[in-house]
Amino acid sequence: MAKVLGLKCRECGREYPVEPMHVCEFCFGPLEVVYDYDDIKKRISRKKIEEGPKSLWRYIDLLPVEEPKVGLTAGFTPLRKAENLGKVLGLENLYIKDDSVNHPTLSFKDRVVSVALSKAVEFGFDTSACASTGNLANSVAAHSAQAGLNCFVFIPANLESQKIFGSLVFSPTVVAVEGTYDDVNRLCSEVASELNWAFVNINIRPYYAEGSKTLAFEVVEQLGWKAPDAVVAPAASGSLITKIWKGLKELLKVGLIEDMKTRVYGAQAQGCSPIATAWKEGRDYIIPVRPNTIAKSIAIGNPADGIYALQTTRESGGDWETATDEEIIEGIKLLAETEGIFTETAGGTTIAVLKKLAQRGAFRKEEVVVAYITGNGYKTMEVLEGHLKETVRIKPTLADFKEKILARV
Repeated sequence: MAKVLGLKCRECGREYPVEPMHVCEFCFGPLEVVYDYDDIKKRISRKKIEEGPKSLWRYIDLLPVEEPKVGLTAGFTPLRKAENLGKVLGLENLYIKDDSVNHPTLSFKDRVVSVALSKAVEFGFDTSACASTGNLANSVAAHSAQAGLNCFVFIPANLESQKIFGSLVFSPTVVAVEGTYDDVNRLCSEVASELNWAFVNINIRPYYAEGSKTLAFEVVEQLGWKAPDAVVAPAASGSLITKIWKGLKELLKVGLIEDMKTRVYGAQAQGCSPIATAWKEGRDYIIPVRPNTIAKSIAIGNPADGIYALQTTRESGGDWETATDEEIIEGIKLLAETEGIFTETAGGTTIAVLKKLAQRGAFRKEEVVVAYITGNGYKTMEVLEGHLKETVRIKPTLADFKEKILARV
């Protein structure tokens, strides 16, 4: 692939060929895809992108795949102007990037899995696998079914039932591990060293992570080829934050935008906030924590990309903030009540943090601010039990309707 030069260690800079590997053999640092931006700049253009498919594959020149094989309809989700929520928060140009309607499994993971499994097919793998807090398992199971791959997904045993069913319906082997996500991930690393499987977030991770850049590409295109002033996104491993930033810088590098001064803000649940805590304490290293939050989809106590997420925030001039479980639930309800968008706990964390940031003056009222909603609320409905209005039970008579309903209006 002319556009991809190879892999490069993010720590020591050692270079590697395009292979299914993710760790530097010299310093054990993480590997990242390196592109030939001079070559890409010659053949990419706004017009070419706009004439491309209505999916993330319109940006294939900036993705590490030769020809997409999996997830042909993922991406290009709506960017919604949040007029009502903006009024509540005092923001005139607030937008919601809504991946709660992504295809096929209603989360941003459909982006990264489309890229990861397309690359796995290119490499010749016949079996896919992942360690997941839920959304990734759903997406790997669905895309593997479409690609005809054998599939094994590893999850914490206490995952929300909707997310477990959301994987089982595609008939993978679901392995429920008695432990946290970090326990699951450690086990998967051991399995990956023994078996020739495409673990999307282990040996295929450098390619997998590149799919997140399309969230930056789409927002810029949907804003008329202009970078936003600020973005707010949830953080689990920290990869999403770093790749949104990388995507914005790439658009500038290949000449698709003239200017980029975007500030990147990270959102974490207070019950699992190793990156935000490091930021607030002024540390450049992460101290692992044991997760204790309803936001299970972002409950990673030892985030692989934590230090790089800190670097992203520092470089962009952004910030980090956390939300309690109660604030997360209120965030879910606030977005639903104002914009008619039902998000899961990760999105509730984003909205809760967005609210805190707005209230303390992190944004000027006229700035273009984008909040990333990464998953659908129908996957985590149980967290809302006891926090919503009660139904009003009536008899099938007009009199009872008037007495119990109209009398309250």
